[in-house]
Amino acid sequence: MDLYQQLLIACPLVFLAGFVDAVAGGGGLISLPAYYMAGLPPHLALGTNKMSSSIGTVFSTATYFRGGFVYKRIIPVSVAGALIGSWIGAQCALLLNEQFLRWLMVALVPALAIFTVFKKGLFTPEERNMPQVKEQIITAVAALSIGWYDGFFGPGTGMFLILAFVGILKLNPVTASGNAKVINLCSNIAAVAAFAAGGKVFYALALPCAAFSIFGNLLGARLTIKNGAKIIKPVMLVVVFILLITIIKDLVLN
Repeated sequence: MDLYQQLLIACPLVFLAGFVDAVAGGGGLISLPAYYMAGLPPHLALGTNKMSSSIGTVFSTATYFRGGFVYKRIIPVSVAGALIGSWIGAQCALLLNEQFLRWLMVALVPALAIFTVFKKGLFTPEERNMPQVKEQIITAVAALSIGWYDGFFGPGTGMFLILAFVGILKLNPVTASGNAKVINLCSNIAAVAAFAAGGKVFYALALPCAAFSIFGNLLGARLTIKNGAKIIKPVMLVVVFILLITIIKDLVLN
């Protein structure tokens, strides 16, 4: 397959992935298979995907920042917790059987979908009066837990971050998306550096796709800021469905 054909396959899907990622997280469930479809081997697909998606994430994160939809007080503890948790999760992945987590997710993901659909007021902003110490502790625990999941398994991490910020910290949905993007961006930068150092980025494909990722991220962030839960909830349910299909497919193939 030549580069022109690869671009025709990957660019539209990476645009869609950027849009989904900016709204509800989980764009990698679309973009990574796109690079596989374009004929890239696994490690090169992972590195190329991280490069293009990270560049797009810079723009959606900046959009949320400019709009004032990032809760800055929890950024340090959430980023630190996610990075530490991710490192621990990656170490566990070297020792534990990933199949156990796949089966667990098959049970949990449908429950998550039911919770998202039927939980009244989940995406309705509430008055927040949580003490700062409690807020920091809850944020650290949530970030460590989701960071561990990201390092061990990964798919849908952004979506889980948003649900944690909305359901536990009671952030409004748009701010929850903004804070999730900050964490995603920090973890992605570290991953891009590792893949680039190992020569696992196909720049001739990654850079054009990055432009489409930027457009998708910008569109998703702006629509989220404008529409809030009206767009976040349905996109999140699509991500949950894709995640479930991905996990079941991997179980069948493995």
